[in-house]
Amino acid sequence: MLTAPNGVDPLLFLAVVAFSGLIIGLSKGGLGAPLGAIVAPMLAIAFPVSEAVSLVLPLLIIGDIFALAAYWKQWDLRYLWLMLPPAIIGIVIGTTLLVSLDNRTLKTVLGLFTLFFVAVRVFGDRLLEAHYQPRDWHGVIAGAITGLASALANAGGTPFTIYMMLQKVTPRVFVGTITLYFAILNVLKLPGYISTGLLTWDRLLTLIPALPLIPVGVWIGHAVVKRLNRQVFDIILLGVLTLAAILLLVR
Repeated sequence: MLTAPNGVDPLLFLAVVAFSGLIIGLSKGGLGAPLGAIVAPMLAIAFPVSEAVSLVLPLLIIGDIFALAAYWKQWDLRYLWLMLPPAIIGIVIGTTLLVSLDNRTLKTVLGLFTLFFVAVRVFGDRLLEAHYQPRDWHGVIAGAITGLASALANAGGTPFTIYMMLQKVTPRVFVGTITLYFAILNVLKLPGYISTGLLTWDRLLTLIPALPLIPVGVWIGHAVVKRLNRQVFDIILLGVLTLAAILLLVR
C-alpha cells in the first residue's frame, strides 16, 4: 500500500508524484531544463526539502534512460572527463548538507537556487555577449558547483548550462553532453542518498504512480517541441518558477 509522508493527504501526494513524473518526462523529451526545474520546488512546498529532492532523483534516473536512447553518442567526452571528478566532491558536500541542515534553511537554499535559475534564463544572453576565453579550470569549478547544486537541490543544470553555453558547442553536442553528464551524476548521487536514509524502499514505492507517465512525457515532449512557441513557454515557466521560489522563501 502506498502511503504519503508526514501525514500529507494521500490523494494529493499521489497526484503530485504522478504529475512530477509527467513533467520530468516532458523535460527529458526535449522541452528542456526550465520544465524539469519546477519539480523540486513544487514538491518542497508540500514536503520537507530532503524528501522532495530524494523523491525526484529516481524519476530523473528513469528519465535519463529514455533521454540517453534519444541522444546516444551525441556527446563530447572531453567535458565529462573535465567536470565529473570535481562534481563527485560537490555531491559529497551537497549530500552532507542535505541531511544536516534544517528544513527552513534548505527551503531558503532551494528558493535562492530557483531564483538564480530564473536570473540566468533572463540575463543569459548578456552573459554570452561578454568576452570569454575558455580555460580548463573553469570546467573544474563548474563541475564542483554542478555536483553541489545537484545533490543539494537537483539544481545542477543551471551551472552546467552556463558553462556549456560559453563553450559555444553545437546544439546536438550540447544536448548529448548534458544528457550523459547528468545520467552519470544522478547515478553517483544514489549511494549517498541511500546510505544517509534520504532514499528508502518505502519512498521508492511511492513513486509507482509516476513511472508510466515518464515515457509518456518523453513522447509528448518530442512531439510538441518543434510546434511550441518557445518564447511564451519560457515566460510561463519562469513565472511558475518565480512563484515557487517566493513561496519557498516566505513560508
